Amino acid sequence: MHKVDPAITTIALAGLIAIAAGVGAGSWSTQTAEQSLIVTSAHAQVTSTGHQWAASATGRVEPKFGEVRVASQVPGKIVEVLADTNDKVEAGDLLVRLDDAEIYAKLAAAAAEVGVRMREREEEPATGLAEERQKATDAIADAERKVFAAREAFDAALRARKTAGSDDKDAAAKVEEGRKAVEDAKTALTDARAKLVEVDAKPDMPLETRLESSIALARSDLSSAEIALERTRVRAPSSGTVLNMLAKPGETAVPSPDSALVVFGDLSSLRLRAEVEERDAAKVRVGQKVVVKADAFPDREFTGTVTSISQSLGAPRIATRGPRRPNDVEVVEVMVDLDGHPPLFTGMRVDAFFKLDSSADASAASKTN
Repeated sequence: MHKVDPAITTIALAGLIAIAAGVGAGSWSTQTAEQSLIVTSAHAQVTSTGHQWAASATGRVEPKFGEVRVASQVPGKIVEVLADTNDKVEAGDLLVRLDDAEIYAKLAAAAAEVGVRMREREEEPATGLAEERQKATDAIADAERKVFAAREAFDAALRARKTAGSDDKDAAAKVEEGRKAVEDAKTALTDARAKLVEVDAKPDMPLETRLESSIALARSDLSSAEIALERTRVRAPSSGTVLNMLAKPGETAVPSPDSALVVFGDLSSLRLRAEVEERDAAKVRVGQKVVVKADAFPDREFTGTVTSISQSLGAPRIATRGPRRPNDVEVVEVMVDLDGHPPLFTGMRVDAFFKLDSSADASAASKTN
């Protein structure tokens, strides 16, 4: 068997090491060049974006005055739902009715007591200033009963229209008549109360008699029963759209903000509630133009204008896309009115990009020169 010369072995190993080193150096050089290209490209992209946007933020789409979650004022069983999701309603329209049988019984008893006290007063008629005050208080009581009756008639007209359908013009006309009657009755009540203030201000007004006090107490009980009945009605807080009807007949309503029966909003226009990070807060101003992008419409951009900026920082409430925010980041709330009528849904999460002001562009250019 032939022996291998140690010198030849040493030379061969040295050659292999040299080849491996050359390949490694070439690979490292290639990787370094690629990483440098990536870093350069990313820097160029950030620089390009920096000249276009002053800041960016995540936001949510809202109705004109925000979403209103309407809950019941009192606990009770839901017996009637008079509106559906996407219905357009006017201020004061009845949306949900709770069980009111017990309250109607109290109303009847209170009205009977008022009648008894009124007959007692007729036995001792008042004169002079006392009579004038008596007429003023009677006018207020009559106006309150007319408001109650007008509201009851209006609710009945709403039920009739729901049964007849939205295409029934006669039913719709009766609803409008009922709405006007309620407003007229409220105006008359305001005038009657103003008249009583004027009468009570007259000098030498005598003190109330025992009969006047008893009538006032009976009328107070009747008014309390009417107010209790009204609290079993969930009405539209303003003109707008029912965004979501959560109430269902047979369920029990509770007076809690977490147990809303109706989600309501004005869709005549939309706005955006954006959360700008603290480091970008100084880059946003009222009147600034904003570009809005949504995943649901990848090929479209929507525009808006900043209308208000909160003066306090707070924790973010809108989850961001991509990498998570650090827990210690605080944001400022910025409201943006969207232009036109974009096809966005309320509650939709979008990205807002705040445009640079012309003054900011000029300042940046002067610093560069």
